Amino acid sequence: MVIAKPALDRKGREHQLAGSIAGHSFDRCEGLSWRGLSGLLNPVPKMAMQPRSSRNSDETENQSPKGSLRELRRLGGFLRPYRLAIVGAFLALTIAAGTVLVIGQGLRRLVDDGFAAGNTGLLDDALVALLVVVVVLAGATYSRFFLVSWIGERVMADLRKAVFDHTLRLDPAFYETMRIGEVMSRLTADTTLIQAVVGTSASMALRNVLLVSGGLVMLGITSPRLTLLVLVVVPLVLVPILVFGRQVRRLSRESLDRLADVSAYVDESISNIRTVQAFGHEGLDRARFSERVEDTFATSVRRIRARALLTAIVILLVFGAIGIILWIGGRDVISGRLSAGDLSAFVFYSVIVASSVGAISEVIGELQRAAGATERLFELMDVAPAIVAPASPKSLPDRARAQVAFDAVTFRYPSRPEDPALSDFSLEVAPGETVALVGPSGAGKTTVFQLLLRFYDPNSGRLSFDGIDLRDLVPEELRRHVGLVPQEPVIFSADAWENIRYGRTDASDDEVRAAADAASALEFIEALPDGFDTFLGEKGVRLSGGQRQRMAIARAILRDPELLLLDEATSALDAESERAVQSAMTGLMQNRTTLVIAHRLATVIAADRIVVIDEGRIVAEGTHQELIGQGGLYARLAELQFDLEGVSAAAQ
Repeated sequence: MVIAKPALDRKGREHQLAGSIAGHSFDRCEGLSWRGLSGLLNPVPKMAMQPRSSRNSDETENQSPKGSLRELRRLGGFLRPYRLAIVGAFLALTIAAGTVLVIGQGLRRLVDDGFAAGNTGLLDDALVALLVVVVVLAGATYSRFFLVSWIGERVMADLRKAVFDHTLRLDPAFYETMRIGEVMSRLTADTTLIQAVVGTSASMALRNVLLVSGGLVMLGITSPRLTLLVLVVVPLVLVPILVFGRQVRRLSRESLDRLADVSAYVDESISNIRTVQAFGHEGLDRARFSERVEDTFATSVRRIRARALLTAIVILLVFGAIGIILWIGGRDVISGRLSAGDLSAFVFYSVIVASSVGAISEVIGELQRAAGATERLFELMDVAPAIVAPASPKSLPDRARAQVAFDAVTFRYPSRPEDPALSDFSLEVAPGETVALVGPSGAGKTTVFQLLLRFYDPNSGRLSFDGIDLRDLVPEELRRHVGLVPQEPVIFSADAWENIRYGRTDASDDEVRAAADAASALEFIEALPDGFDTFLGEKGVRLSGGQRQRMAIARAILRDPELLLLDEATSALDAESERAVQSAMTGLMQNRTTLVIAHRLATVIAADRIVVIDEGRIVAEGTHQELIGQGGLYARLAELQFDLEGVSAAAQ
């Protein structure tokens, strides 16, 4: 069994996330031509589809759009600190929309007083006025674009930090059922989608709402009769937006789910590329990946079809209505009920209203997608960690005694609630005592370590450290007194300095070197191309298994804990290195409580006490000689591993 990896500190995890986060972006495309003048202010973004968390396909298809755009309201807490920037963006947006509406009045005057009256001087005035309007429009557009883009980037950064901080507080039980790729997707894809909405789509929606509202007012002023026809058309356009918007939101979430499946499969295959190639699994992996890609494509096509149909219906209704209005307005001009300038202004405002309503239909689809991303993101934020600090925690001294006691502890992993990992488990370890835990795989040895680190709380019974129930301690304070050397060492994508200093971040270079020397790691580290400054590769791929193990041991030595947890810490070492490390570990274990998980019994013969565990229960305990004399499970294990008489003689 493998001990769960300790939570990374912010710096270490951000280092690993940086490449993934930097690789996510979204593209923009030009506004559709039928938008007319509204496209001058802000092109409609086309956000790149990003992988996200995976869910069961049945669950996704049955997902109701209950949250709708209301989910976006939860972003208010992240927007609130930037109220001044939001107000500035709103003012710039209002000015930009207002200048577009002013153009219509200029057009009316130009037609009636200029063209109709043959006034060339008015043309000169119109050019000057147009240039002034263009300058104001350009300045307002610059301010609006900069401010809303800055707000979007700032909110995305705050969201990512908040989500990342929250994921570090979640206990290992959460990650038993949640894939790491899913969390990564929410940190990158979903936040990028939200950034595009906050920084682009939201301002587009507001801009077009202002244009629709202002355009309708100007239409009413210009021709109340024709405005009534426009008001009949607007509800007809809103109906397909509302109906298809819900479908687009559901299909968008499903599309992102399928993309997450693709991302997760790539992550798993590439991370284990040596195993894939060693077993000749490339062909099957290609086929399975192709199947996931095709599922993603099919889902995306359904989403695209729904959005295309929505756009087509809006265009049909809007421009069909404009044609009818022009026909009626033309008859009014001929009959003298309406001037040519008024009709020109009315057509201008009709185009503004129509294109803005069409743009809203596009933006609604993006807002629906962002609402789904917001819902998924806050689902993660809403997960409450099972392991939390008590309201009134007790404290430990700077140097704890490290007395450990299990009192009738029963524990079941959340992912396997029917199988107890420990049953009525009772064990006391005195300060400074070395206790070895032995037993077959799956007996519960690693579970003891996981409970001592308080990755989980027992279902029943009591677990104490220096007489204090672990549930009465702040988890971080407890873990400060514990050092862990897992069977599968964790090496981060950094240099040797940072990997060893992970045990104690404030350690000096001399202390790091001393720890490496004590773990028999100094020689091979200095032989690396850049010594301690050498980048060790993803998961320490540039080191051998034994070298990675010695790096982990050096980290524990540097930590200088009162309670030392060794999960077969020398299992990956050659005979010579094992002797050197065993000597170092013997010195490290002096005057501190040590628990050792032993698979090779020869390494724990000298332990103060050996505890034999089977099926989550203690079946025997004593010294090596006592357990050999008792027979039973330990004697059978010893007989399988080495010559019983030879080892007994060596022990004597």
